[in-house]
Amino acid sequence: MNTRQKEVLFLLLSESDEHVLVQDLADRVNCSEKTIRNDFKAIEAYLAAYSSALLVRKPGLGVYLEIEEPEKIDLFNKLYRVHNRTKYESDEERILKIAYNLLMNVKSVTAQEMATQHFVNRATIKKDLDNIKKWLSRFGLTVISKQRVGLMIEGSEKDKRKALARLSDLIRNSDLTNQFIKNQFLYHEVEFVMNELKALQKRHSLFFTDDTFESLLMHTLLMVRRIKLKQSISISEQEIKIMKETKEYKRTLEFLKQLELVFAIRFPEEEAIYLTTHILGGKLRYQEEVEGESKLIENNLILSQVVQYLITRMSQLIEIDFSKDQVLIDGLHIHLYTTLNRLHYDLSLSNPMLHDIKRMYPYMFDMLIQILEEMNETLAVYIPEEEAAYLTLHFEAAMERLDHQEKSKKVIIVCHMGIGMSQLLRTKIERRFRYVHVVGCIAKADLESYLAKHHDVELIISTIDLPKLSIPHFVVSPLLEWTEEKKLEDFIEQLNQINYNEEKDFVMLNYTTPFLVFLQQEVKHPYQLIEKLAQALHSKGYVDKDYAEHAIIREKMSATTIGSGIAIPHANAKFIKESAIAIATLKEPIEWGTEKVSLVFMLAVKSDGKEVTKQLFQELSFISEQPSFVQKLTKETNIMRFLSHLNN
Repeated sequence: MNTRQKEVLFLLLSESDEHVLVQDLADRVNCSEKTIRNDFKAIEAYLAAYSSALLVRKPGLGVYLEIEEPEKIDLFNKLYRVHNRTKYESDEERILKIAYNLLMNVKSVTAQEMATQHFVNRATIKKDLDNIKKWLSRFGLTVISKQRVGLMIEGSEKDKRKALARLSDLIRNSDLTNQFIKNQFLYHEVEFVMNELKALQKRHSLFFTDDTFESLLMHTLLMVRRIKLKQSISISEQEIKIMKETKEYKRTLEFLKQLELVFAIRFPEEEAIYLTTHILGGKLRYQEEVEGESKLIENNLILSQVVQYLITRMSQLIEIDFSKDQVLIDGLHIHLYTTLNRLHYDLSLSNPMLHDIKRMYPYMFDMLIQILEEMNETLAVYIPEEEAAYLTLHFEAAMERLDHQEKSKKVIIVCHMGIGMSQLLRTKIERRFRYVHVVGCIAKADLESYLAKHHDVELIISTIDLPKLSIPHFVVSPLLEWTEEKKLEDFIEQLNQINYNEEKDFVMLNYTTPFLVFLQQEVKHPYQLIEKLAQALHSKGYVDKDYAEHAIIREKMSATTIGSGIAIPHANAKFIKESAIAIATLKEPIEWGTEKVSLVFMLAVKSDGKEVTKQLFQELSFISEQPSFVQKLTKETNIMRFLSHLNN
């Protein structure tokens, strides 16, 4: 879809519960009705490929989207993404080919040659090159243009390799990128490298993740192509000396020796070192002791300090003792071992799930960003946001495990078929639901007297229908069929979630006032808005004067977007005098990191207890999962009505 078609789909999603006239859509995107009707074909093709939503047309009434809420959220988030300003999704392959060829070329190429090759005009190529130049700058590479000669990329071979390995970031499609690189080689060449990598794993009991395996395959193929182009990498003498002493170097030499015959090349020592660093930095599913060797993981001093620091500080901030979770500790050691290797050898780090993790777990992610910022000062170890997102998953899983251990739900079973069947049902439930503690199996006749004595029962699982009770109850068959297990799991999950449909105020309403709400703002850059909101908080005595500066520093470390056009900028709690939240909506969405934002909550909230802080972040996450509600808030022009929406 092109930009206009994305805008039309966005408008249909915003008003998916009601019909929209085609003329209204045409007026809002400044085109004719005929153009909109043609656009519907592209939108329907997109929906058919990526969604189960239907575009329904009703003569005389208009059009609307028939779509489930979870899918609506997913499509909203896709449309909010800037995608590095790549304008047409259908042009991804062309941009990918241009970037790849520029990085691979040893001779210059003109824009006209590119235009001819890709059957587009020079203006289109210029737009593509603008995107590519912006992306290349992240790797310290520049596109040099020489009159009557053409374009070439200037920079070190190491940086060019890094960019080639991260081509997927340019178009946000790793599958397309990896397949494109494989297509530059003969099928049997790719298969041979894959089989040799598998043999390497088997010989040395290595257990690479699927992503790492695919990454090593790409690095090896790209390395072969660059050597054939006589573009070898240079490595410092000191690094060569260090790496040659590792067992990974010897393993890499074995691997490359097998490849030399097939590709008819000789791998220089520097190339073996280069690949060794990637094998050292490869993520593992798990790691075993091999041939009596003690794990390097446990002997790495920095690694132990980082893990200990994370466990200690997260336990303090979240008020859960994470040191009790050995699964978490082992997982952090394995994950951070490769992360620290990658950082040490300046290897690229990526996380395709970064934006989704930030949106789904904003509270945990923010706690980790705060701790990593402290750790950078204390241990001089800089861990980027991509890794913070992976760590978020480790701690979220640990919190689930510990919560279930400490907060097991007290359940009674009401069974009408005698003690044998009730005990069988009890065994099944306790085995299937680890976080359920069955405190008794009783008959229906004894239920009333049992509940009168035991006020801590949280759930009743019964084999027969029960009268109306204040305690939640769920009916199953005595044999607990597997289909019932799933329904019971969903039921318990619902009990554990905060239900925002209940009549209760949002916690955030306790922290804001009409004087801290700014609607329909017109700003061009996130930092302008951060300064304005921080100034409002400072003028009312809520924060120190330096709050804006430190919120911007925090923003540079990791953009505070959480999806659906929402950002939550904030600074360290030490700059807060009294908790408050400033809110702004934007007349037009602005680019904020890699997303577009139209609703901003500037948080200046001190620790007011774990549950309050966690609920605040849950409320923000809840809002981000309600696209139509976000649209309602951003369109509002009256401050009191805006606040009343939050209270409904």
